[in-house]
Amino acid sequence: METAINWPEIKQIKQKLAEFGYTKTYEAGSVIIQEYSRIQSVPFIVRGSVKVTQSDDDYREILLYYLEPGESCIMSVLGGLHQERSKLNVIAETEAEVLFLPREKIPELTAAYPQWLDYIFKLYHKRFNELLEVVNATAFKKMDERLLSYLRKKASVSGNTSLDITHEQIATELGTARVVVSRLLKQMEKERLVELGRNKIKLL
Repeated sequence: METAINWPEIKQIKQKLAEFGYTKTYEAGSVIIQEYSRIQSVPFIVRGSVKVTQSDDDYREILLYYLEPGESCIMSVLGGLHQERSKLNVIAETEAEVLFLPREKIPELTAAYPQWLDYIFKLYHKRFNELLEVVNATAFKKMDERLLSYLRKKASVSGNTSLDITHEQIATELGTARVVVSRLLKQMEKERLVELGRNKIKLL
């Protein structure tokens, strides 16, 4: 059974976030949290969208999921609680306003407000499901399906069907080769799914 929303408590939590936290604005492409950096504060997205990626030992990256307003990266929350280094890169997909909550304040909010704990559990559940989707797509879906799904999600997050992105960037975020992306995009253009320009892709 879903927990009833306690609006007075929500208001108190927002007041505490404003009291404890601080905000910063990032241009698209700016790194908010770098992989292996020490987590001192946990980011919560106020405006815009943010992407979360992970790289391997050869510095190849793969896109894991996006964060939108009202969301946070649960790995950053857990890493902050346990004073660990970040296992992920958090990068502004669009211009983004981010509220940073000092990690030492998280246990205080968790102990004082049940609604806050419920919020953290819901974040964990959503991120877990998104990671499962990444695993399933990588293991079971064809690359053309993954590419089209990726473009649609990116368009949804940015609010624009015209994407300023290179084939190399797409290949990096999907963990594949640029030539594979280029070939599939050409095929998708023939099928009237996309329209290709110089460093630009328009979903049709």
